[in-house]
Amino acid sequence: MKQKKFIKNKEDFTCENCGDQVVGNGYTNHCPKCLWSKHLDIYPGDRASDCRGMMDPVNVEIKGVEHLIMHRCEKCGYEKINQAAPQDNFDEIIWNASN
Repeated sequence: MKQKKFIKNKEDFTCENCGDQVVGNGYTNHCPKCLWSKHLDIYPGDRASDCRGMMDPVNVEIKGVEHLIMHRCEKCGYEKINQAAPQDNFDEIIWNASN
């Protein structure tokens, strides 16, 4: 199956894990405070997933200067790697990287 093109969605949301009010920029896919996400997409930005489970930031990988957050859906087990954003809580990134 050919992957569809990324769909930019500029959406604000309330984090269902910590309650933080998140201002989206079109690429925002997780809460910058607690790093949790929600399983909404099949392809980035399409909002086509029926799962809607919460995605736990289970690991952080550091590649050069990039921090990559591994999210795992608590409902279906789907895993996705997302790039950390400059506004993300670096203390949470370090905690996730060390556990």
